[in-house]
Amino acid sequence: MASTSTPVAHNALPPPAVSSAGRSSRIAPHSHIKGLGLTPEGLATTDGAGFVGQTTAREACGVIVDLIKSRKFSGRALLLAGAPGTGKTALALAVAQELGAKVPFCPMVGSEVYSAEVKKTEVLAEAFRRAIGLRIKETKEVYEGEITELTPAEAENPLSGYGKTVSHVVVGLKTVKGTKQLRLDPTIYEAILKEKVVVGDVIYIEANTGAVKRVGRSDAYASSFDLESETYVPLPKGDVHKRKELVQDVTLGDLDSANARPQGGQDIMSVMGSLVKSGRTEVTDKLRREVNKIVKGYVDQGVAEVVPGVVFIDEVHMLDIECFTYLNALLESPMAPTVIFATNRGNSLVRGTSDIVSPHGIPVDLLDRCMIVKTEGYTREQVGKVVHLRAIVEGLKLGPGVLDKLAAEGEKTSLRYALQLLTPASILAGLAGRMQIEVEDIGEMNELFLDAKTSAAVIGEGSNFL
Repeated sequence: MASTSTPVAHNALPPPAVSSAGRSSRIAPHSHIKGLGLTPEGLATTDGAGFVGQTTAREACGVIVDLIKSRKFSGRALLLAGAPGTGKTALALAVAQELGAKVPFCPMVGSEVYSAEVKKTEVLAEAFRRAIGLRIKETKEVYEGEITELTPAEAENPLSGYGKTVSHVVVGLKTVKGTKQLRLDPTIYEAILKEKVVVGDVIYIEANTGAVKRVGRSDAYASSFDLESETYVPLPKGDVHKRKELVQDVTLGDLDSANARPQGGQDIMSVMGSLVKSGRTEVTDKLRREVNKIVKGYVDQGVAEVVPGVVFIDEVHMLDIECFTYLNALLESPMAPTVIFATNRGNSLVRGTSDIVSPHGIPVDLLDRCMIVKTEGYTREQVGKVVHLRAIVEGLKLGPGVLDKLAAEGEKTSLRYALQLLTPASILAGLAGRMQIEVEDIGEMNELFLDAKTSAAVIGEGSNFL
């Protein structure tokens, strides 16, 4: 029977106004993970780089990082196996951070391969290609300095008797070391006009291509205005004419997609046609072989260097038998990145088959290629340390007894549930006018929300709540 009581108006306070200057970036679930937290000897510290516990798994991953750095891990994969909430994703992120920011890290979930636009194997191949970096080093001859003179020289137009044309332009460039006067082609003068360059600007001109780049205004002309749109740069050091090494980082996936999309014309029909086409373009094996050939040529010349990255496939048991067989081939390819799998399954049916039961839901032939690392559950003390760490990251203050209460909750239910109670409890404390979370806030949270085990017990053995 429906209730006849009048509805109560929602009287929640509006959110406090926050100035844009004080706005912080979003805190992710693994913001506190900064690395594996190992000593130079490869031993795990008690609580290092944001990690609590998992000493054996961290030390094992440290060995894998050393193998990857010495380029001796190709053709193999790392499998992180353990119960939900035991830090598998955190370990994969820590491995990527130990390898460095310049190493490509491509995370994906097993169910991502089931796309309606492209084949399953294409999704896997694309992820593998995006995890292989190419560092291109190019040495260019440039003229760099502050413009002291910009004089176009005019001559009679040879094509008609009327009017004059720019025959050349005289540009004076100054650096800390000296000055130089250059006599440049009229096409370079056009590029200078396009960049809106005037005397007093710092520019550089590429000797090979004639490309002009305006860096900014020389700081000798810096004025005393409080607010202005100009960028002031110091006077360049060294000679006016110098060799400059430019380093560019791309991935093989970028090269594939750049070559896969045919460039249409500039007319309106071409533009509309490119908008109507589907977002994802399937790259053929022939195109990838051509890209590999060009990359190999660059590497042989010493122009480029291949940087193998990391592909992290979470919930790998979601892949089916066709994907697993394709992964075997990808692992054996000459340009293979480091592959990390993660799963929380025990013995289970391999997806796509009706009779093959295998450990972790992965076929035995692929499992043979994996180095398996097991993650352990957390003790009450470790749960307390993780909760304390997350409270610091999220900027929350805990009252006396709160940490013990949350540690007990985490041991009884799960670490994730204990962490999920933190921010809602801080909201309750704020509504009550307190600056820190108290034990009664955690008690009220347990009345408002259920953990997974309690929810399962409420349902009981039946299929519904009745």
